[in-house]
Amino acid sequence: MITERELLDYAEALALPWHDIDVQHTASETGHGRRESRSIKTCAIADGLGGIAFPHAKLALRLHRRRQESGKRQSRETVYAVTSLDAHQATPADLAFAIRGHWGVENSSHHIRDVTFAEYASTVHTGTAPRAMATRRNLAIGALKTLGADNIAKTTRAISREPQRSLSILGITNNPDEHGT
Repeated sequence: MITERELLDYAEALALPWHDIDVQHTASETGHGRRESRSIKTCAIADGLGGIAFPHAKLALRLHRRRQESGKRQSRETVYAVTSLDAHQATPADLAFAIRGHWGVENSSHHIRDVTFAEYASTVHTGTAPRAMATRRNLAIGALKTLGADNIAKTTRAISREPQRSLSILGITNNPDEHGT
């Protein structure tokens, strides 16, 4: 659900003079059956001039993405963001790379937690239980990646058929040591 504050923030970002600003960086790539291009514009936000209502915001960003999957219509998306970095601290290319890197984390961890472990469908909502469950999911993902699993969903399905395998993955064995413990 989008809050009234988020709508206002979006309207503030949209109201910046983007049409007067040239594209400052573009990147294109082809792979995985699709072509994708991204362009970025940045706009300095002056303090006290009615810019974006984010504390410490120095730059607003407008990232435009175009994506064409084989045999499908082209999709377009425009994303607005703010940063506390000044223009001299990060180039538009640096900012585009950072945004792209964020999606790498999103796809690597959050996507796995949602799709493989159905995190968004979880009925655990009270107290610290959601954080504890997210920690357990991250532990499972990390342990499997450390062991070289490149397909977490496939690996968890295999483990679910032989649950005893999960103990050895975590370094837990049923073999008592020489002291009998």
